[in-house]
Amino acid sequence: MNINDCFNCRIRVENVNFYYAKSQALKNINLDMFNNNATAIIGPSGCGKSTFIRLLNRMNELIPNTNLEGKILLDGKDINAIDTDVVEIRQLVGMVFQKPNPFPKSIYNNLSYGLEVKGIKDKHLIEKRIIESLKKSVLWDEVKDRLHDNALRLSGGQQQRLCIARCLAVEPEVILFDEPCASLDPISTAKIEELIVELKKNYTIVIVTHNMQQAARVSDFTAFFLLGELIEFGTTEKIFTSPKNKKTEEYLTGRFG
Repeated sequence: MNINDCFNCRIRVENVNFYYAKSQALKNINLDMFNNNATAIIGPSGCGKSTFIRLLNRMNELIPNTNLEGKILLDGKDINAIDTDVVEIRQLVGMVFQKPNPFPKSIYNNLSYGLEVKGIKDKHLIEKRIIESLKKSVLWDEVKDRLHDNALRLSGGQQQRLCIARCLAVEPEVILFDEPCASLDPISTAKIEELIVELKKNYTIVIVTHNMQQAARVSDFTAFFLLGELIEFGTTEKIFTSPKNKKTEEYLTGRFG
């Protein structure tokens, strides 16, 4: 049975090639990502993982002299179409980066900023969204009595959960995680992983990770990239227990990467 017969496709990538100047970073990528599931993007350094995930909310546009071929569809709509609002895309497809990057503002203002940019002025609604997002990111109990403290005073793990809350506050449909635990200690990493497992019940999750154990713990599907190509895609269980491609098996068993 085809995977698409069982799951609701939220993001579809069709025949995507991507170039930095004349250097081709991604080669003919075709990949579907599904609603209420987490897809892990794995592969060695330099294989195109971060380039790929940044295409999903048009972040690569910020880099000069790049070129995209092919289509990326969000709920059937081309996110790169001329009439598409890039600000709206980045609200629908939120992103959490490798290093926590809270604004040098209060915890409250970190969360209210995106809502204000979105045009929300109702202070009661803003406060409601802030509380909801902090609860969803499992941070509320730790910060509820210091919402007006500078966010930079939080620990690294708390800052990363604040960034997740900031993303959730504007009500995205998809959340991209680019190595979200790379700079965190094991306890903070475990909290982020537990949070991702909970979030995928209501969102489409795409996570780039070098950590094979992490991919196995949090994802439903796994895509293995190598030298800009998608080598293999399938359920995480099948990719990790019975990969079809020899290169996938060699990477997962540590023979390279």
